[in-house]
Amino acid sequence: MDLKVIKTTLEEIRAFRNVFLHESNFQFIYNKCHDYGWADVYLFTLEGIKAGYGAVWGANKREDRDAIFEFYLTPPFRKFSNIVFREFYSVSHATLIECQSNDLLLTSMLYESANNIQAEAILFEDHDQTQFNIKGVIFYKQKQEQSSTRDIGGFVLEQNGEVVASGGFMLNYNIPYADIYMEVKEGERQKGYGSLIIQELKKEIYMMGRIPAARCNINNQASKATLLKSGFIVCGLILKGNLGR
Repeated sequence: MDLKVIKTTLEEIRAFRNVFLHESNFQFIYNKCHDYGWADVYLFTLEGIKAGYGAVWGANKREDRDAIFEFYLTPPFRKFSNIVFREFYSVSHATLIECQSNDLLLTSMLYESANNIQAEAILFEDHDQTQFNIKGVIFYKQKQEQSSTRDIGGFVLEQNGEVVASGGFMLNYNIPYADIYMEVKEGERQKGYGSLIIQELKKEIYMMGRIPAARCNINNQASKATLLKSGFIVCGLILKGNLGR
């Protein structure tokens, strides 16, 4: 088999990326790696035919380019996944895989090729709309808070003139998703403010034509409980593993 793995440009594999994101139909947290120039990309050809692509970035130092985070083959070539993947990580000199468990192709390569596999974070997608209300609490966006095209922040909950929770959402993932973040003031936790601000942030996201998503550390049980209470459901995990040589 004439298999080639060729380092290339984002433009060269952009059409494949568009199909990958369309097939995936979920928030892909590594999307920003391309936007920020943190990734190297490789084109796969079999018998001279373009068959797919892969991408690597630096797991700890962005300049290292040691972790595979994207691996895509078009359906006619997926029967060669194992062969292509081995050649890819050999050519790229990657030593790690980072992937979302809802990315089934790369997850299968992770379990076939890597060791010391660990889950780092939990991924959430929206499932239900809640109707929380806390008497006397208002939700608004602070006027003095500056947002950017990638970070829409400055939203708060206020009770009796005091800010008890704050949050916002990131837009630097694949369209149409927006990633929620929030924080409840210490001393005001376990009073329902976290679920309430997430509920209101979800509304803001939908009103701008986006879809809410979220994630939290695998060990953060409080955040997980709050997100589930707010109508999110678990849709995957962020997994990491070491590639064997």
